[in-house]
Amino acid sequence: MRENYTEIEELYDLRQLLSQNETIRHCAFQAVNFEKCGFPLENYRFEDCLFMGCHFPVRMYYAMDENCIVLPRVKMPFKVFPKRLYDAKSLYLHYKPGYHETWYTCYDTINYERYMAMGKQTDDIKETLCRVLHDHSIGNALEQFIKDYDEKDIVAVMGGHAVKRTDPNYRQIVEISKRLTEIGKLMVSGGGPGAMEAVHLGAWLAGRSDAEVEDALATIGVSPTFRDPGWLTHAFEVMEKYPHDPQFHSLGIPTWFYGHEPATPFATEIAKFFDNSVRENYIISIPKGGIIYTPGSAGTFQEIFQDAAQNHYETLGYASPMIFLGKKYYTEETPIYNLLEDLHERGKYQNLILKITDEPEDVIRFLMDFHRPYHQWSGQSFDY
Repeated sequence: MRENYTEIEELYDLRQLLSQNETIRHCAFQAVNFEKCGFPLENYRFEDCLFMGCHFPVRMYYAMDENCIVLPRVKMPFKVFPKRLYDAKSLYLHYKPGYHETWYTCYDTINYERYMAMGKQTDDIKETLCRVLHDHSIGNALEQFIKDYDEKDIVAVMGGHAVKRTDPNYRQIVEISKRLTEIGKLMVSGGGPGAMEAVHLGAWLAGRSDAEVEDALATIGVSPTFRDPGWLTHAFEVMEKYPHDPQFHSLGIPTWFYGHEPATPFATEIAKFFDNSVRENYIISIPKGGIIYTPGSAGTFQEIFQDAAQNHYETLGYASPMIFLGKKYYTEETPIYNLLEDLHERGKYQNLILKITDEPEDVIRFLMDFHRPYHQWSGQSFDY
């Protein structure tokens, strides 16, 4: 396997690199200002390097061999080469809790309005290229982030954006996510409101008492949906009152394609994409520890069958659990579980690891059992 590129994103790291070698090979520089490094760049040689959104003097071009790739800086309202994942502070830059008008001045809103003005599908070559470059950088930052986790410790929850903060399902997701975060899981969702937000609120409150969880739920419950005044303000109120423990993280993966659904600020890391298909691939592929499906609609159904196909072919090397939380919903109201079980029994789907329950404890136990290497789960269906 070919050695990966050494990534250089900070001036300090650049200076360290230049102080050690005069021939720089196989490095990827992202948004680095070479003119501030303080080194005589004309004395260096760059071989098979990538320069993405960097600033450097013209003379540096003569120090690059033919295998170098230069993607210059591009002035856009959004960062074309973001160095790291977003968070609430960067996405909601310029937003002031309690002042709704500042919603229209924050980074996230400006990006979404431009995205819609240019068109979700646009024939503007510069726009489409910059979106792709942005998504590539965010994807790279996401992959760097999850490297710190055992792949089976990454668990996702899927569910509807319309689930109210006052809904029992919301509370149940908060409870499950909090417990799983406390035992070392990285919780992932589509990063929006509703069931997705509940995932990150639970992770945010990891380590907190039951009374503190109740207080947080009461605070945000004043604005049950993202269309209610104060939805974002109350979220920031909870975050200020209950700062998250730095040892606990959660990953939201939203998209400007559904930009009318605001990204939850409770996710400590946010990988926001322009291309929804790229985003969906990450949502389904990185939680190798399993996916919990709570009641949802079209988007959740899409993810269920995408996940089923991935598990059938063992695309990622092995199949992962598909846990359905809500027996009545997934066997009567939308009998997807019945269909999957039937197709699995008849061999139309193979390798599915299916589970349906109404109990949070069952979900947690099933996920923990899957992580034990001595179990051979492939092809089994469980209903405790």
